[in-house]
Amino acid sequence: MAHVYKTISSPVGELTLVADAGGLAAILWENDRPDRVRLGPLREAADHPVLVETERQLGEYFAGARRSFDVPLSFAGTDFQKSVWAALLTIPFGETRSYGEIASQVGKPSASRAVGAANGRNPISIIAPCHRVIGSGGQLTGFAGGLEAKTFLLDHERQPSLFSRTGSAISAG
Repeated sequence: MAHVYKTISSPVGELTLVADAGGLAAILWENDRPDRVRLGPLREAADHPVLVETERQLGEYFAGARRSFDVPLSFAGTDFQKSVWAALLTIPFGETRSYGEIASQVGKPSASRAVGAANGRNPISIIAPCHRVIGSGGQLTGFAGGLEAKTFLLDHERQPSLFSRTGSAISAG
């Protein structure tokens, strides 16, 4: 199956959701570098079930009602990249990890720079939370969506007043 896409609006700008036969293949930023994620030709399919579900879950995330995602993911990359992207999925909501911590987690403790390169090529931003990876001194470092978007996402996740202790959204009223 070729890649299909749907473009949505979000608090961090326009996002292009991309799916293939295996599931969600990419979330691309409005000003993404064209060579960051190689996908080939795209065909618009706004009603594709994976894209519709991804849009719904992202809407809940941005509304403060979702802390994790359960859409099928279809990562395409090297084995090392896939190991880094799998490690991203283990970073809890509202927490951060350093590049060095991810390198150790994937069994390559001296590969912080390689982890940074793989993180920068993460095709499924937000859901595979590359925004939760920071420098060893706590500094925010490069992000495909821009540092303003990275700051927004981290701040959004650190607003504990939106959630009860069990992680459910607190209902208004």
